[in-house]
Amino acid sequence: MRPTIVDEFDPPFTITEPSAQTIPFVFNVPHAGAVYPASFLAASRLDAVALRRSEDAFVDELFGSVTELGAPLMTARFPRAYLDLNREPYELDSRMFDGRLPPFTNTRSMRVAGGLGTIPRIVADGQEIYRSRLHVEEALHRIEWLYKPYHRTLRQLVRRTAQHFGHAVLIDCHSMPSSSVSREDGARADIVLGDRYGTSCATLLIDLVEAALRGRGYTVIRNKPYAGGFITEHYGEPALGRHALQIEINRALYMDERNMQQKPGFAILREDLTQAFTQVISDIEGELTIRSIAAE
Repeated sequence: MRPTIVDEFDPPFTITEPSAQTIPFVFNVPHAGAVYPASFLAASRLDAVALRRSEDAFVDELFGSVTELGAPLMTARFPRAYLDLNREPYELDSRMFDGRLPPFTNTRSMRVAGGLGTIPRIVADGQEIYRSRLHVEEALHRIEWLYKPYHRTLRQLVRRTAQHFGHAVLIDCHSMPSSSVSREDGARADIVLGDRYGTSCATLLIDLVEAALRGRGYTVIRNKPYAGGFITEHYGEPALGRHALQIEINRALYMDERNMQQKPGFAILREDLTQAFTQVISDIEGELTIRSIAAE
């Protein structure tokens, strides 16, 4: 499946709003973008198919029905291989660039060391992306042009939700390669929920999401191997009534990972996710007061 190729993004991200926001949830899809700048493809040593291995392909479609539940859905259009929104703004590998990085750049994180900083050096299967070094101004341009406006808008959505409802729940939506997930007993994990080991959201929230998904037959584990990245860590402030939960979905459930085509199970999974969050929303409204969720 070929990506969309453009000279520039217009717009770089989208927000699909319900007719009225009726629930304290915001859904975010930072890695499903499949719109590729022509200049990026020209600078890459990889073809478009290889670059797409880093995408959380079709996750925006899997969660597309949440607007019918009364929640906004925010989606990046640019690809993760171009700029990763689930990183600090300046997690950069100095080996990738000509020119001097700003002194506040984080060049020593584990993610940078692994080639997966804010401007990734490799795609998901470990292949190097670029033919040659980028100029540092290119990295800074992407951060100013894409990263900062995206996070500024996401923060505004969460803040608006919290102000209106008294609390806010951010669901950060991702997918994972089938090869990367298994339980300790060797069984496949269908879904991994990440709450930064209990620090990014109320325990009740992750309990309800897990129960709703298990009730629909899915194998669910917590925090291993994905506990949540920058977004979950920095948007989850339970003491302030702001909760963030990451959900990772096994790609084998809904797509052919080799040719990046949806499988017949896609529609079933989409409906199951919609029904699971319908149940979660109902349970929270029925059992959780504004005061109690803020106190968790």
